[in-house]
Amino acid sequence: MEDQRKIIHIDADSFYASVETRENPALAGKPIAVGGRPDRRGVIATANYEARKFGVHSAMASSRAMALCPTLLILPPRFELYRAVSGQFHDIFREYTELIEPLSLDEAYLDVSGSDCMQGSATLIAGEIRRRVREELGLTVSAGIAPNKFLAKVASDWNKPDGMFTIAPGQVAEFVLELPVSKINGVGRVTADKLRRMGVETCGDLQQLPLEKLVERFGKYGRRLHDVARGVDKRRVQTSRVRKSISVERTYARDIDAMPAMVAAVDELLLELAGRFGRIADRYFPTKRVVKIKYQDFTQTTLEEAIGASGEPWNDAASFHRLVTTAWPRGAKPVRLLGAGLRLQPRSAEDLDQLSLFEQA
Repeated sequence: MEDQRKIIHIDADSFYASVETRENPALAGKPIAVGGRPDRRGVIATANYEARKFGVHSAMASSRAMALCPTLLILPPRFELYRAVSGQFHDIFREYTELIEPLSLDEAYLDVSGSDCMQGSATLIAGEIRRRVREELGLTVSAGIAPNKFLAKVASDWNKPDGMFTIAPGQVAEFVLELPVSKINGVGRVTADKLRRMGVETCGDLQQLPLEKLVERFGKYGRRLHDVARGVDKRRVQTSRVRKSISVERTYARDIDAMPAMVAAVDELLLELAGRFGRIADRYFPTKRVVKIKYQDFTQTTLEEAIGASGEPWNDAASFHRLVTTAWPRGAKPVRLLGAGLRLQPRSAEDLDQLSLFEQA
């Protein structure tokens, strides 16, 4: 029988906003958010809890956020700072386990099944991590402790902010019965509505549906629903995640309605994309070019093409120009957002050896 796992999910509380408040204590107690400017069609990346009381939340248009909370302070993001702080989180995590799966800058899974720290108690380890983050970094994190990743993530949200919740193995069966299906990762509004029409509100309700019916209705995801409704999640904590793509995109203060302006905008995106790809070029090679266009009415289209094996550079500007010129007529409307990106494939050991030889030459 497989040993019982001990999984901790750590989630920083309103991370970007909390870091900004730590850097500038005068912001404490005020509604603040980190995101783009309202007059430039900016979007909120995160908001502190004072702002959330007004209904402000991430992914909301900054203009809408200001309408809900006129005293809201929207700060521009400082990602280098956030990355540095995230690295400090991970320095602390590694003192308890090497099995760490980062999900973003502000959250991660930790597998402490084999740890002998704190008498091997995942709950005590999580509490110690929270204490050290507060005392050493001046920030707060919430933690969920459970036998698997699904339940640990649910638990970390249970007593937010600055909270902790443990679901012991013997409590799983009872806990999931009343758990709303909206708590299942991947169940958004559309899926929740479909389940509601099937008479399903909780995981207990979901348990009553046979696997065959769920697979018929939801495809492969139906099997996932069947398992997590019973508190089953066999996914392991993955210490390395394979990146499948990389992209940059930009929303414009004024819609672009002329092809020369779109081409010029794509050139700017390629400069930024080159910088981002340069940081991972030793581990990945690009297989396709991709452009994304979002029109004035929020409809969107993407177009991609394979990068030839003849050694052509991935950042051939003419190729991206051709893609955007071909894609735009699909909607033939003014454009509010443009994106440029690459599909990626990990380099093999042989690729890495060859790259090393080129670097030495």
